[in-house]
Amino acid sequence: MKPTIAITMGDVCGIGPEIVARTVIDPVTLELCRPVVVGDAAVLEKARQIVGAHFRIQSFEPEEAIPGSEGGTVLCADPGLDLGDLPFGEVRAEAGNGAFQFLKAAVEMAKAGKVAAIATAPLNKEALHAGGHIYPGHTEILAELTGTESYSMMLAAPKMKVIHLTTHVGLLEAIRRIDPDRTYQVIRLAQDTLAAAGNPHPKIAVCGINPHAGENGLFGEGEEEKKLVPGIEKAQCEGIDVKGPLPADTLFYRAMRGDFDVVVACYHDQGHAPVKAVAFDEGINITVGLKGGIIRTSVDHGTAFDIAGKGVARYESLVAAIRYACELAPKPREVHAVL
Repeated sequence: MKPTIAITMGDVCGIGPEIVARTVIDPVTLELCRPVVVGDAAVLEKARQIVGAHFRIQSFEPEEAIPGSEGGTVLCADPGLDLGDLPFGEVRAEAGNGAFQFLKAAVEMAKAGKVAAIATAPLNKEALHAGGHIYPGHTEILAELTGTESYSMMLAAPKMKVIHLTTHVGLLEAIRRIDPDRTYQVIRLAQDTLAAAGNPHPKIAVCGINPHAGENGLFGEGEEEKKLVPGIEKAQCEGIDVKGPLPADTLFYRAMRGDFDVVVACYHDQGHAPVKAVAFDEGINITVGLKGGIIRTSVDHGTAFDIAGKGVARYESLVAAIRYACELAPKPREVHAVL
């Protein structure tokens, strides 16, 4: 009855392998799902030894059916890239390519119905680019692999959810990309995502672009009225409970105290900074709107090369990502939603 969740290893030179090795035997993980690692089996064995975890590894090819397994055995879908000799803590093209191939394999497994959702360990963008895959990050790769045009990144923490109009672009480019259609699309994605997780009427708030949400034209060049308000009004006409634009400097406090279920941030740092300030180890990343109903959650931290291979990386964010993946995954039994 438990959903099968694919856990990608991410960049094998970072902390991904060791947090995966801890996560797959965590009692919360095993209570919620059947975990399947997508990565390099030799690296997983090396990480297992580093963190002192006790389990056997049963590897298989991602194209194969997922085999049965006994207790104490971790399944690993291994694409056969032979990355076991790569050192921890270094940017390597092979590791960047590996992170891409692990994610691609997990997406194919999800498309084939072998797994109910995907949870991802972090990749390194420099290594990803060196490996020949020029993407800003996981979200954009997933959008291309699934043929998705309208999607967004949602950050979730115990007391705050944030969804973004733009993410991995410079600030000037972010403002250029915001328009009424994008504003409406992201509000709609927020509504649909929280409704699917058991909250049919979420309270949504939209951040202003400028300080004090422009303060009636005092700051900026009317971006709120041109880029945000028409999209907000369209959503309101459809019965969505959305308010804004509201000043970002007070909005996140209001969300923390329960006034809103999700905040729409206009650009990367506007949304990421508050979540990481209040829940760095507990925040997770959800890619919403992927075609085919593919669900992907992720840790909201990087590869941490400075501590990779030392066995000291915290893994709670990955467990939280799996918890959210299980909540959103299709399953035959009803589970209380955490969004």
